[in-house]
Amino acid sequence: MRAVLCNSLDGPEALVIENMPATEPGPGEIAVSVHVAALNFFDTLITRGKYQIKPDLPFSPSGEIAGVVARLGAGVTGLRPGDRVAAYLGWGGAREEVILPVEAAIPIPSGVSDEVAAGVAITYGTALHGLKDRAGVQPNEWIAVTGAAGGAGLAAIEVAKLMGARVIAVASSDEKLAICRAHGADATIDYQREDLKQALRERTGGAGVDVVYDCVGGETAEPALRALRWGGRFLVVGFASGDIPKLPLNLLLVKGVSAIGVFWGESVKRDPVGHRANMAFVLQAAAEGRLKPHVHGVYPLERIVEAIGVLERREATGKVVVRVKGD
Repeated sequence: MRAVLCNSLDGPEALVIENMPATEPGPGEIAVSVHVAALNFFDTLITRGKYQIKPDLPFSPSGEIAGVVARLGAGVTGLRPGDRVAAYLGWGGAREEVILPVEAAIPIPSGVSDEVAAGVAITYGTALHGLKDRAGVQPNEWIAVTGAAGGAGLAAIEVAKLMGARVIAVASSDEKLAICRAHGADATIDYQREDLKQALRERTGGAGVDVVYDCVGGETAEPALRALRWGGRFLVVGFASGDIPKLPLNLLLVKGVSAIGVFWGESVKRDPVGHRANMAFVLQAAAEGRLKPHVHGVYPLERIVEAIGVLERREATGKVVVRVKGD
């Protein structure tokens, strides 16, 4: 089988495609023929050894896949060869076949494409875990989403709207903000043109936002924190800016707010039952049209370096995926 391999921690440009022997699933495992592998910003980091997860070399990038069951290991029930499934792997998805525990495979409902199914686990899974499980978002609350036009941000907009909240999308251009509005944002802010703290307060009629869903970190984090109302929640989701901010803790004290970590990948390990329930919910909502995941672009496996470059330059509006096999 073909596999994209990271043989050295020299970044995406050093990735190569090599042929590898296929392996057989063990007891409780399945082999999945990968049709689509999804990419995330962390693929720019993990290939440089700068992500919190550091796989042994060589490894394949891509933490999410969609495909069909190829073979079953001993004792596997509930799935058959040919069944369509999606899965979160952590890494290793950019290859023609993967082996995974059967409980990691989520059936793909009819009407959901491979491109969509491959790309919802991390972004929509993180959004649902953060907004529902960690922040306990309630109907009519104001949610500010930074980096709102990226895959993680658009997922947060859609999930928040599905929960009955009101969303303020924060991004850096008219084009990106238009995409946010198309995905349901109630209000938008170009943080490069407006003072973010003041703009968030204005959009909420002076009350302040209830929840900040921060995908970016960097210079937007503190003004967003300052725009929280009394008792608000600041969700630490990621640092797409590359800068981990140092938030003044006195703000948490004087505003009575909470800073909450959203480590979705660890939550999957600690609560696999909750993860499966969240993923089943997301995929069914996509099948019913209540969630509309946006795919920025589909690249052939041979162009994976180009695809990761789109993420590294922050040009993506939605999910970037690579087609491994199939039409």
